[in-house]
Amino acid sequence: MILKSFSKINLSLNVNKKVNRNLHNIQSIFCILNLFDSVNIKKISGQKDIIKFKGKFSNLINNSNNSISKTLEILRKKKLIQNYYTVTVNKKIPVFAGLGGGTSNGAFLVKKLVKGKIKKSLMNVLERKIGSDFKLFFYKQGYLKNLKQIGSFKTKYNLHFLLIYPNIRSSTKSVYSKVRKYSPKAIYSLNKINSNFKFIKFLHDKKNDLQSIVEKKHPIIKKLTYEIGQNQGCYFSRMTGSGSVCYGVFQSKNNAKIAFRKMRKKYPNFWLSIAKTI
Repeated sequence: MILKSFSKINLSLNVNKKVNRNLHNIQSIFCILNLFDSVNIKKISGQKDIIKFKGKFSNLINNSNNSISKTLEILRKKKLIQNYYTVTVNKKIPVFAGLGGGTSNGAFLVKKLVKGKIKKSLMNVLERKIGSDFKLFFYKQGYLKNLKQIGSFKTKYNLHFLLIYPNIRSSTKSVYSKVRKYSPKAIYSLNKINSNFKFIKFLHDKKNDLQSIVEKKHPIIKKLTYEIGQNQGCYFSRMTGSGSVCYGVFQSKNNAKIAFRKMRKKYPNFWLSIAKTI
């Protein structure tokens, strides 16, 4: 069977406070994109999983210690699966980029292999071992109120994106370690935002608290978000997650394509892609 393991993007990100030594409480408006890794999974008769990665970003992944191997190990310990598998992942989502590719691989594997509702105790383990954004991949669009609660939107928003990865491997742990200022906890009445126009207007003045930290180390992030935002039809531009993918939200797919061609010509060595909400 072949699974589509979709990416996510943070449309806003506020760092509220530190929960413990390793985790910060955050709030984020997010959506799932149609950019995905292909995950081919087959049962085998052996007593050991065989995990392979291929594609542009495969050389940056540890074949023996990754989100796929960890997820299968957790599910087996919880007695939710008994079989062993060959898993081949075609990596189309940039790694260390803020798009949640590794966590997504584990999440969509769990969706396929675990029957019924995911128990809270299992989700807690998966978030701790695989990624704190694990539960995001069980929604198409939503609002992370804190590390434990997600709110869904009543309206489905349709957005078009230009994504640019400047070949910078951004360490989430390192970026969060440099957070010194915290945003106050926000309360949004998102159910009143019942159109694309209202949603984009609402997002326009939001920000990613981590962006300035990454910009200090990598000034190209500031340059990219500015230049993306100068393209015709771009509503706003910023960085996703802890970086380093920069993006613009566009009025239409055609506007995004025109910007894509312009930016690819200027930055031929960077990875660029067009994406949209699913």
